[in-house]
Parts: sequence; structure tokens; C-alpha cells
Amino acid sequence: MKADTAEATAGIKVAMSPYGADDELGALNALAATSQAKTLSRVDTSKVYDLSVDYFVGMPSFQAAGDPSYQIFMSHTPDGTVVDNLNGVGDQVNRHVCYSGDVVFLYTHTGTHIDALNHFGVDGVIYNGFTAKDHLGSRNWTKGGADVIPPIIARTVLLDIAKLKAVECLDDSYAITVEDIEQELQRTGLSIEEGDVVFVRTGRMRYWPDGTKALGNPPGLSLEASRWLTARGISVIGADQECVEVGPSQHDDNWLPGHCHFLAEAGVPMIELLNLEELSADDVNEFCVVAAPIRLKGATGAPIRPMALKLN
Repeated sequence: MKADTAEATAGIKVAMSPYGADDELGALNALAATSQAKTLSRVDTSKVYDLSVDYFVGMPSFQAAGDPSYQIFMSHTPDGTVVDNLNGVGDQVNRHVCYSGDVVFLYTHTGTHIDALNHFGVDGVIYNGFTAKDHLGSRNWTKGGADVIPPIIARTVLLDIAKLKAVECLDDSYAITVEDIEQELQRTGLSIEEGDVVFVRTGRMRYWPDGTKALGNPPGLSLEASRWLTARGISVIGADQECVEVGPSQHDDNWLPGHCHFLAEAGVPMIELLNLEELSADDVNEFCVVAAPIRLKGATGAPIRPMALKLN
């Protein structure tokens, strides 16, 4: 259901970077060394929270647009190496040395992952005016890919909207409002500062790995709330569901307006399918996140393993 006639059009426009015509980092430029050092100086190392999920055959993943599920195959086994002798060292050595190897195959937006700025654009153009015509080759984009994303070390604010509403999980397709965010910040006594990372908890991860409950018609940020957050200069946005934004779209002209806003209009990378349950259980709403994606050249996304450390 669309919001109303006045809001039916998302009106997303690709933005040019204030950091220059060659910039591929967008909001990540706000991860200044001085603020990172300040954040690290407050870290409590007594407990580390792993915010990622396991990858396994049969795991829930986005396949609605035809993308493949996660697969892992053994390419070498100890007994098979003896039989095949593909390394050419012979039976005796191969029986002595137990050799195993494997291959993984996955859509780059599977599991806990980060969306790079080239993941979504408008009318063939991505953030900072790079175009599919000029910057997309036969294999990958030459601009705005996952490989340019630096290690993310930043103060992070958890907006635990499920806890705010006193529910285990927000209702399907619940659109988080600006008022919800303001109430949550009032509840925790925190503020959002320039360069901060913001994570949003809807409660969906409590159902993982049951894909029938963890995925589909996600509660998430409304476009208005998304714009409110980026207006405060955040560097990264993330959530415990598959698209950060509410689904399905509330806007007639765009099936994922939140993606287009964060990535193309604001230059803010998105981390999806975060496990925020332990943070919520321990009432940790302010922490330092340390995360880095696999450097997949030109890829539109990559697996990422964020770690959280509470701040003193």
C-alpha cells in the first residue's frame, strides 16, 4: 500500500560528491582518523559482539530476482587426493598429507553483507555521476565497488525500534518513522553525530535462520526516516533484515527507494542482515564497530563481518 498521493513519488536524484569528481567513497569520507582514535580510546574490550551470520547450504537468501543460493563444494578431499594424484606427488605422500579444499558460490548480497555505492542508481547513473555506459564493463563496474570500501571503525548508534515498541519483532511492512527514531534517541539518551554508523533493529534476526519469518515484507526505514538520518551526516547505515528499508515500497516510481536514496543520493553504504540480538539483550546502544568487506574488485556488494565493542 502506498503512503498517500503526495508521497507516492520518491523523487530520487543521483548526487555529485562534495569530495570531487573522482570520489568513490561518498559518506565514508567522514570516517576521519581523529574521530576513529577518539572512539577507540573509549572501547571496552571485555566482550566482543559478532554481528554476522553463518554461511551454509540452505541459508535464507534473496532469490526473488533469480539470484542463486549459497553453495559450497569440496574440491579436494584426503582420500580423493590419493586417488586423483592431481598434485603429482604420489600415493605415499598423499596418504601422509591430508589435503582438503573447497569452493564457494554465492550472490554477493547473501548473508551479512555491505552494499557498495554502485549497487543502485537512477537512469543508468550511480553516485557521483558515474555511468553504466562509461564505467561498467563486461564483468564489473570500474567505479564505486566493494573493493574501495575502507575498514570501517566508527562510533555506532543502535536504534532498537523493536525494544522501543516493546515487541519481539515489528509487524511485517512496518515503516519506521522520524518520530520513532526521535523517541528511541530520547529513550537511550544518545544523539547521532556526523560520521557515525547507525544500525536499526526490527527484531527480524530473532527468527534466523527460518527464512519464512526472517525474510519477506520487512519492517524497516521509511524514506522520510532514511533522509532524516542521512541529513545528519552518517557514514554507514545497517539493519537486521534484508534491505534496511521497509518493504514493499511505499512509492509508485521506485521499488527500492531507500536503496536509491542511501546509495545514489546520499553516498551511504548499507549493511544488511546484521545480528543485533545480543546487543539488544545486553542493552548496548552505543558501541564501536570494526568491519571490513572482502575486496571484490568492482563488485556491488561483499560479505562483511562486523564486530562491536561497547563504549565506556
